[in-house]
Amino acid sequence: MPGEPENTPLYRADLPYLLEQYQRLHIACGVFSTFASVLNGPEGVYEENEYLRAVARKPSVYQWTVIDPRDPRTYGQAEEILEDPTCLGIKLHPAYHGYDICDYAEDLFAFAEAHHTFVLTHPDPPEKILRIVPFADRHPGMKLIIAHMGSMEHIEAVRRAANGNIYTDTSGIASSRNCIIEYAVSVIGSEKIFFGTDTYSAAFQRGRIELAGIGRADKINILRENALREFPKLK
Repeated sequence: MPGEPENTPLYRADLPYLLEQYQRLHIACGVFSTFASVLNGPEGVYEENEYLRAVARKPSVYQWTVIDPRDPRTYGQAEEILEDPTCLGIKLHPAYHGYDICDYAEDLFAFAEAHHTFVLTHPDPPEKILRIVPFADRHPGMKLIIAHMGSMEHIEAVRRAANGNIYTDTSGIASSRNCIIEYAVSVIGSEKIFFGTDTYSAAFQRGRIELAGIGRADKINILRENALREFPKLK
């Protein structure tokens, strides 16, 4: 993908490699945004969304359409892309793109609510995560995933959601913390946790759930059932 980090003997994140991992590990599909739309700040987000829209026609590839709230074009673009059978929702990158989510959350969440869709956000530092709960509470028609579960604040945000419309996911290295999956399930239930890998080893991420100290039904919820229930396009 344009803008992706250079492959090295120790790390690869190109799409063919990721999809090969998924096939080997019986992961049916991936939902992507490009590295360039994440890491390059606000420049090029619109173009990267269009690039991935074309790539998402491949089997097993789904898309998050990235909105930069300072670029009005990305709202109009999202309206169109959200209609695609391969787009599962909106992705936000406030920390990387250099804005405060609370300055834009009201408009962003109202937009998502109008389209009855999910928002996936890469969180600010943990101490700031809980600031967005009131915005989600005011917009029960949208659903929010706070990515990279790795803190008490992730879990507390899900627990506090007045309308039950906040979720988290296991993507990222923080899920290697040796109690976090188990603790999260005990507090918020497995129905609020999505499986994810980010660009870390999918083998590690899947093994972390399959070998977690939680019940079999909880593992199935995280690995499969929650996604099928909440994202009808996957069916």
